[in-house]
Amino acid sequence: MGQLLCCFVNVADDVEELRMALRRCPPGHPRRFKSLYYLALSLQIRFMQRGVLSDLDEAIELHRAALELYPPGHSDRSESLHNLAISLHTKFEQRGDLSDLDEAIELYRAALELRPPGHSDRSASLHNLAISLHARFRQVGVLSDLDEAIDLDRAALELRPSGHSDRSRSLNNLAVHIQSRFEQRGVLSDLDEAIELHRAALELRPSGQSYRSMSLNNLASSLRDRFKRLGVLSDLEEVIELYRAALELRPPGHSDRCASLNNLAISLRDKFKERGILSDLDEAIELRRAALELLHPAHSIRSAYLNNLAINLRDRFKQQGVLSDLDEAIELHRAALEHSPSGHSDRFMSLNLALSLQARFVHLGVLSDLDEAIELHRAVLELLPHDHSDRSMSLRILTSSLQARFEQRGGLSDLNETIELHRAVLELCPPGNSDRSTSLHNLAISLDTRFKQQGVLSDLDEAIELYRAAVGLCPPGHSDRSTSLNHLAVGLRARFEQGGVLSDLDEAIGLHRASLELYPHGHSHGPLSLNILAINLYDRFKERGGLSDLDEAIELHRAALKLYSLDHFHRPTSLDNLAIILYARFKQRGVISDIDEAIECCRTAVELRPSGHSDRSASLSNLANSLRARFEQQGVLSDVEEAIELHRAALELRPPGNSDRSESINNLATTLYARFEKRGALSDVEEAIELHRAALELRPHGHSHRSMSLDNLAGSLQARFRQRGVLSDLDEAIELHRAALELRPPSHSGRSTSLNNLAISLYTRFRQRGVLSDVNEAIELHRAALELRPPGHSGRSASLNDLAVSLEGRFMRQLILSDLDEAIELHRAALVLRPPGHSDRAVSLNNLAISLESRFVEQDILSDLNEATELKRAALELCPPGNSNRAASLSNLACSLELRFEQQGILIYLGEVIDLSDLDEAIELHRAALELYPPDHSHRSMSLLGLALSLCARFEQLDLSPDLDEAFKLYLQLPKISHAVSLSNINAAKSWATSAEKFHHSSALLAYQTTLRFLDQHVAALSSSSRHFNAVKEALSSLATDAFSCSVRNGSFTTAVELVEQGRAVFWTQLARFRTPLDELSMSGDIGATLAAEFKQLSLRLRNAFDKSTEDQSQHIRQITMQWDDVVSRIRMLPHFSRFLLPPLFSYLQKAAEDGPVIIVNSSNYSCDALIITSSQDPVHVPLYITRVEVLDLSIDFQTLTKGFGSSDPKLELLKIVNILRKLWNKIVGPVVQALGELIQPGSRIWWCPTAELTSLPLHAAGLYEKKSLNLSRFYVSSYTPTLTTLIRARQQLSRDTSTQHFVAIGQANPDGGTELKCVASELAVVAQRLAPVVSFTSLEDSDATVRGAIDALSQNQWLHLACHGIPNPKDPFESSFAMRDGPLKIREIIRSHWQNPEFAFLSACHTTVGDYSSPDEAIHLAAAMQFSGFRSVIGSMWTVDDDVARQVVSVFYEHLVDDSGRLDCTRAAVALHKAMKSLRKKISLEQQIVFVHIGI
Repeated sequence: MGQLLCCFVNVADDVEELRMALRRCPPGHPRRFKSLYYLALSLQIRFMQRGVLSDLDEAIELHRAALELYPPGHSDRSESLHNLAISLHTKFEQRGDLSDLDEAIELYRAALELRPPGHSDRSASLHNLAISLHARFRQVGVLSDLDEAIDLDRAALELRPSGHSDRSRSLNNLAVHIQSRFEQRGVLSDLDEAIELHRAALELRPSGQSYRSMSLNNLASSLRDRFKRLGVLSDLEEVIELYRAALELRPPGHSDRCASLNNLAISLRDKFKERGILSDLDEAIELRRAALELLHPAHSIRSAYLNNLAINLRDRFKQQGVLSDLDEAIELHRAALEHSPSGHSDRFMSLNLALSLQARFVHLGVLSDLDEAIELHRAVLELLPHDHSDRSMSLRILTSSLQARFEQRGGLSDLNETIELHRAVLELCPPGNSDRSTSLHNLAISLDTRFKQQGVLSDLDEAIELYRAAVGLCPPGHSDRSTSLNHLAVGLRARFEQGGVLSDLDEAIGLHRASLELYPHGHSHGPLSLNILAINLYDRFKERGGLSDLDEAIELHRAALKLYSLDHFHRPTSLDNLAIILYARFKQRGVISDIDEAIECCRTAVELRPSGHSDRSASLSNLANSLRARFEQQGVLSDVEEAIELHRAALELRPPGNSDRSESINNLATTLYARFEKRGALSDVEEAIELHRAALELRPHGHSHRSMSLDNLAGSLQARFRQRGVLSDLDEAIELHRAALELRPPSHSGRSTSLNNLAISLYTRFRQRGVLSDVNEAIELHRAALELRPPGHSGRSASLNDLAVSLEGRFMRQLILSDLDEAIELHRAALVLRPPGHSDRAVSLNNLAISLESRFVEQDILSDLNEATELKRAALELCPPGNSNRAASLSNLACSLELRFEQQGILIYLGEVIDLSDLDEAIELHRAALELYPPDHSHRSMSLLGLALSLCARFEQLDLSPDLDEAFKLYLQLPKISHAVSLSNINAAKSWATSAEKFHHSSALLAYQTTLRFLDQHVAALSSSSRHFNAVKEALSSLATDAFSCSVRNGSFTTAVELVEQGRAVFWTQLARFRTPLDELSMSGDIGATLAAEFKQLSLRLRNAFDKSTEDQSQHIRQITMQWDDVVSRIRMLPHFSRFLLPPLFSYLQKAAEDGPVIIVNSSNYSCDALIITSSQDPVHVPLYITRVEVLDLSIDFQTLTKGFGSSDPKLELLKIVNILRKLWNKIVGPVVQALGELIQPGSRIWWCPTAELTSLPLHAAGLYEKKSLNLSRFYVSSYTPTLTTLIRARQQLSRDTSTQHFVAIGQANPDGGTELKCVASELAVVAQRLAPVVSFTSLEDSDATVRGAIDALSQNQWLHLACHGIPNPKDPFESSFAMRDGPLKIREIIRSHWQNPEFAFLSACHTTVGDYSSPDEAIHLAAAMQFSGFRSVIGSMWTVDDDVARQVVSVFYEHLVDDSGRLDCTRAAVALHKAMKSLRKKISLEQQIVFVHIGI
């Protein structure tokens, strides 16, 4: 178009001269046309040089005047039409008025008609008309204009053959226009043709040719388009070189230098986006700055250049996170906006300010930035009419901002508007529109988001259908097909994540594979596609457990990583992805190189994402997770410590409102839990629970990760349950697991995990409570989980193992062999799935061995034991020297060999020699294990015990004294233990005592003293929960009674008293010795309070460490023990606390006998004895000529008899009772009474302190029961005390000096679920009649006698009469209770109460002194609970009390309880009961005469 102007450049400065020439040619002058024409051309040229629009306007008017001088038919008319068209086209380019362009086109057409084929200027007309039609196409988008332009260009090119001076110009224009058609229709052949045309034009413009730089530029532009379409990097590299060459041809001062700087900057930015090399982006920014400096402040394209520089700065900010880049970008955008006032055609482009504000919002979270961005986008939209070609793009940009605000504020109105805007965009892209597939995709994404918010499945289904429609618009060969396939795959994966339908995931993987095949080698999208396919394969692995998916995913990630340069901005993401899947494979196969590689990948990713980087938190989390995994494998604490700090750092980078905050909270909680598993610090699991609760709050109903949070919280609660034994934690965990399971329907990929978790928690509760329904449900859940883990699933071996364990648990309860047989087969199947090299193979070998040993014990099949032994050998081989589990594996194998020796060692002879090979090998294995345990190791005592027992067994066979000597040398190491004592230490010391008794070794008494000292130290660190009592109960069995017997046999009577006191009623003793001294210590001053708090904290930490049975806690325990010992030593230095936590000495215990002798009656396997304790002399020994077996028989007979009272012949019952009472007299009580005769007067009070099975026998009623015969009640008034300390404490507790005594009578005749007691009302009436005149009397009956009512009444009264059902629970004595109207008042609730100065309790209820049959020495029964709660004097019953008898006894009893001053005196209770029974002797049966007993002072 500039051809006609170039020859007139020399007149550009002669405008005024030409004006004068025009004045000399007035209208009608023959040269006037030439004067108009030359002046117009000169003004047009000056406009092109100076940009003053008035010059252009004047030129157009002059051209119009000239045209009027050339009417149709004039030979110069075509030239005049042509010149006017050129000027109008130029004006359109400046002002954008489409009418100018339309007129220019019509003028070009008119000129063309005047230049028929053969005309010398026809090619110029074709050429210029094509340019204008192309310009109109650019403006209006009518494809027919573009097609016509191309046809015109081809016609012009034909008229300009090789050698024609304008051929390069025609080649160039045709190339440009064909390139535009490619941009519209996407047909690659168009783009390829355009490139070849540009190359041809360039060849015609050699170095030095004025248009060469333009051709370089145009060829570069076409190649850039092809690069954008195909992603072939060689095209981009050539683009950059061409732009550099063009720039060299446009030195400083060149009019197009600014454009060349800009173009080169654009291509370098493209290269940066592909390869992530920051130097490219830095150079692009500098080039844009240079281009901007060349533009005049008022230049029309300055706003565009400002925007471009701003966009590049925003890119650099995204990469480096330097906020100054983004701030500068925003200021540049604002400057661009100022250069584009309202209505300016560039104003839309300048509103990139909105995008930069959005970016700053994402970085800083300042909502005002986002709000401003949205308003700017709305302003853009208002500038565009509904039919504007850019309206759809503007709508898209507004949707992205609204989407961001929705993600920040959660306002559904923003999301709903986003969807409606996407629908509007789709309407603007009807079928056939090139952007329709993109619009379908964007609408699908928003619908998917709304689905995630509201859970409306129709949204997700519609999204997927939209994705499918987008794929349909991109058939094979389409340049966007790979992208569309990816989008559909993403949508299907989203539906899979929601519904767990594997067919969706399978289809997604297939689509990703198809997409990847469409990317040629070297394509810029190749690494990303490899990563996405790998992620989907990883998801399928998690569903089906196919390790081939996992292996392929790793190889794909490795391939992706190789395609990223070291400084590529996607490299850290690729490193993280590879690390995550290596972590997963490590979890499956346990290959340490996988997790080591994962950690290194994560560390590199963190280094590539410095502080301020938007993805740093993700890299920190991934590194932390990998470190935790390695810690769980190798146990190196530094790994988990670092992981916790990394998770804390990640959490700080995800403040409230951040979408990933719940994930960071969850990760930190999980890692704290892992450290808790190793160290046992309860503070870790406490923090983990609170964090999991916080994460759960951030994952409301409908959140995709809610089920995971429910499971994790449940797991932490289960861990705390294992530490504290609070069943409410376990119950809550089970409910949480149930809730998680409900969120994972049958098709959900995580269902098997939820089934497994719930099953494990139910099995745990079964182990605690023994409720069969729990283990039955657990088994069914494990079976369901196993069905969801078919052969090939990575979790199948774990399911087989867990089901087997539950079946074994049920077998141990019900002894149904089919359960054990099935468990064995399941363990075998699990072992097959854990081949050599599998991280859990040793576990499976041991589990199968244990099951086989259990079956051997039941069925005595030696092959089971032999196989178990070989399995343990195989497990030992997997624990080579240096392995942390080797010592335990050595011990396990040794135990199996010992068991086999016990079965066959004494039966197999080789000649005259017994085959001791198993025992010999066991001894060597025990020696090897013991060598691996240092002196302070928590497992050393059990290893020492195993070796000692094996040596003793060999001594029995060979009678070689070195074996026995070595065994007892080992035992004598036990008192030297310096660390805190565990149950295993207690059991080892107890076994020492047993061996010493068996072999009559002189260390027996020391063994008992050591065992009881261990027990005392261990119990001091425990809580007072029944769970911890149950844990030590087995260790207590016969310990105190055997220690008493040993001391007596050694003549150490005072020691016998001290030891039996130390080893009996441990639960009550602990509560008394622990609660009262600590209360006193806390109130003794600031130092005492500080020490008390420190002691409680260290005791808790020590208890937590002991409960970690699966890990060696030696070092941790030793550290805490040193601190615990230190604080105890400091407490003992305080006045009055020198015996803090130490067992009482005889000098203190003797105080129990201040008001009468106390008789300890002991039954042991080694001897039966009584010691009479008096207040002023050494204990008196009374040998009892009865064995423990006889005592046990008496106890069983009597218990059987009491259960059947009233159901058989009364005379026969009487004979049986008398027979037992006579045996008690002859064998036990009679010899004691004979000894007492020398110590006290008849009628005196005595206190019985029986042990073992003697506690269930009515010693107070012993006698011959013949006329004028000897009965105990004729000699003395009997009371009982469970321990001497309890009696001393009751005496030391002085009565409150008060004028008013407060008495409450509680009666419940109709308890919840119990039978009616008919005489309760009359009994309470008798009590009221006797006591109301002398005390402040309150009565609670029927509906008022509730659990809460009773507890409240006891807090306000010191004297109690309780008439109701007593419900003993011999199996779980802490569940024993009094029956109230609304439920049971249990021992647990009684001992938690802190009543003020209670005095006396009459428990008119059945079985109130019946405790745990398996631990009679612990005296865990209702009467003891009342005594511990502070009641100094208690009357209870040993068996069922007749309702009417109770009323009669009560009536007489309270007559004698009131003293001469009219006040109640609890010290009179024993005598009052004695007198009451004596007065009723002829009115009630013998068994009811002796049912009540007195306990206390």
